[in-house]
Amino acid sequence: MTTLKEIALEAGVSLSTVSRVLNDDPTISVKNETRHKILEVAEQLEYKSTRKRKKQQEAALNILAVYNYSQENEVHDPYYLSIRYGIELQCKKLNFNLKESYGFNPECDAGSCSGVLLVGCASDTLLQQLKERFQHVVCIDSSRFEGEVDCVYTDLGRISRQVVDLFINEGYSKLGFIGGRDIEAATDEREEVFLSYGQKKGVVSSQDVYVGEFSSSSGYKLAQAMIKQSLPEAIFVASDSMAIGVLRALHESQVRVPGDVALISVNDIPTAKFTFPPLSTYRIHSELMGVQGVNLLSEQIREDRDIPLTLTIPAQLKSRGTTR
Repeated sequence: MTTLKEIALEAGVSLSTVSRVLNDDPTISVKNETRHKILEVAEQLEYKSTRKRKKQQEAALNILAVYNYSQENEVHDPYYLSIRYGIELQCKKLNFNLKESYGFNPECDAGSCSGVLLVGCASDTLLQQLKERFQHVVCIDSSRFEGEVDCVYTDLGRISRQVVDLFINEGYSKLGFIGGRDIEAATDEREEVFLSYGQKKGVVSSQDVYVGEFSSSSGYKLAQAMIKQSLPEAIFVASDSMAIGVLRALHESQVRVPGDVALISVNDIPTAKFTFPPLSTYRIHSELMGVQGVNLLSEQIREDRDIPLTLTIPAQLKSRGTTR
């Protein structure tokens, strides 16, 4: 591979002059004769700049994104759509070829892909299938395989503990949870931590934990069941989409929010500020998770890194009308 030093020696100029000419430095002042000489020598020696080689490498990089949920989930919950948007945006920016799939079919034609992004909670079996097929794997929106592969996620367990502490500081002693599960057999981190930490604090009972799907209709039905059984003083809802259904059920039963029951959810989707009352919710930068997932995979492939990294995206509580 031809170096800048070789071009400088052949053209009879300094190394810095060659570097600035070949990188199109607009501040350099050099005679046209010298510029032409450098370009001519570079062409003769078949030199390819680092910038050009990098662009060619990026253009050749193909990656697969596996969304481990149904496409219908994106319709019910903009959170998932935002992650996918971040992935697509960054792939376009870096000139990567992106192949997308809802779920993973081991028989699919993905042999040309250099790595895979796994979005959402996944089973051990699925991860093993991907690792057997791809050398480079990044998990987005899940910490389940932290330390085994690269992971990009928001610490939902930390959010759950913060919600319990916040409700306790507000004087509530009976807390409830309404949530969902991506994988039927796997407990969601929000649910698991809220229950265990709440029990430790003496404010949560397993009887006040209701679990269904991550959708508004499921939130509505679960809230109806909770109202019929025993309504807590404050409720932590796993997602804004579910919280919209919960608010409707509470309103139909003439339960005042936050007068009779306080409510905090997660995601801060665009409609959260327009509910009645406006949702108090944790803002999760889901689009950024998608962007950083692509960046991690790119770096992992290019540097041939085999040490798994974890990137935690922080969340912020947006206090609105469902809390005091």
